[in-house]
Amino acid sequence: MIDQNRSDGNNKSLSGNDFAGAGIQFAASLVLFIFLGSWLDKRYGTSPLFILIGALVGGGGSFYSLYRKINSVQKADDEERRKAREQGR
Repeated sequence: MIDQNRSDGNNKSLSGNDFAGAGIQFAASLVLFIFLGSWLDKRYGTSPLFILIGALVGGGGSFYSLYRKINSVQKADDEERRKAREQGR
């Protein structure tokens, strides 16, 4: 989503909706992998093992996804600021 509160209007920075979506994605991923771990634990009789692995994989994957999203927006913002500085000289 584009943040409409920026001065030029065509900046592709993250808005609050993007962060809310990232929170929902984080929670959904975590719940999905925990349920998958629970199912595997019931199937193979290994009580907390797969639940813990599911929580780590779900949480780790969500953090990595959020990191990549923020990093790409930051790089685009840095590039835009660099171009604006060069044009201003």
